[in-house]
Amino acid sequence: MNKVLYIFLISLFSLTVISCAKKSSDDSKTTTDNTTTTSSGLYVAVGAEGTLLTSSDGANWTAQTSGTSSNLRAVAYGNSTLVVVGFSGTILTSSDGTTWTSRTSGTTNGLGNVTYGNSTFMAVGNSGTILTSSDGTTWSSKTSGTSEDLWGVTYGNSTWVTTGDNETILTSSDATTWTSRTTSGATVNSEVIYANSTFVALGLNGTILTSSEGTSWDNRTSGTTEHLLAGIYGSNTFVVVGWSGTILTSSDGTTWTSKTPGTSEDLWGVTYGNSTFVTVGESGTILTSLDATTWTSRTSGTSVLFRRVFYKE
Repeated sequence: MNKVLYIFLISLFSLTVISCAKKSSDDSKTTTDNTTTTSSGLYVAVGAEGTLLTSSDGANWTAQTSGTSSNLRAVAYGNSTLVVVGFSGTILTSSDGTTWTSRTSGTTNGLGNVTYGNSTFMAVGNSGTILTSSDGTTWSSKTSGTSEDLWGVTYGNSTWVTTGDNETILTSSDATTWTSRTTSGATVNSEVIYANSTFVALGLNGTILTSSEGTSWDNRTSGTTEHLLAGIYGSNTFVVVGWSGTILTSSDGTTWTSKTPGTSEDLWGVTYGNSTFVTVGESGTILTSLDATTWTSRTSGTSVLFRRVFYKE
């Protein structure tokens, strides 16, 4: 009898151990399935007085030491290098967004924008300044053929396009020889982008021009008279931002719809990455959105004007 009882107790103990082990295994599986993956991409926001912030998610931002007090205007990424440009010919580079190195630009003119395309960085700025570099470290000056200040630059459809004051649009196939294009009286002195087989140029009084090849341009109805300052294409949507909290969206660059971001601050920059739109502007403004319609204010920790924001994969 004792032997039978002993065998019964041993069997009961074994079943309990197996049951606990299974529960522990199931619990571990649940924890693993619920773990969130963090993107390896990086948002970089730049602005007045050498301000430079980074974020992995667009919601939480960290101030970085730029090493300059010059106003910073734009960011680009290519060849495993981040490049920031700004006033007085300022050029900074970084491989990680944390440690920044000053580079010699060869000019004291303000640099208003920078982009990367065709294995080349291109920076544009005051008095028709155009600089190019293959690595972000060594820069060469190009002759633009204009003395107007240049504010926008992009590359697409095997063509460089830069835009600036007084109806300036220039195009080039080789970044060396530039041709002036007609804007039909529109001033596109903010930014130009290329996406979805379309160039989109922005400017004064709600100006939006589009072009497929950069040569001939069509004036689009934006529905606003506010100055439009920056644009991006993400999630099959063009997003344009500007003065007084203006945000416009379009699926094709032709028909535009106004959105309400919940701020009246001027918005100077916008980007898209990690399934999130981020726009920045005056008074340290940072807003994020998953759909370009509903926007959430984020804490930047500063009240300076942010000029642009960029996302690198």
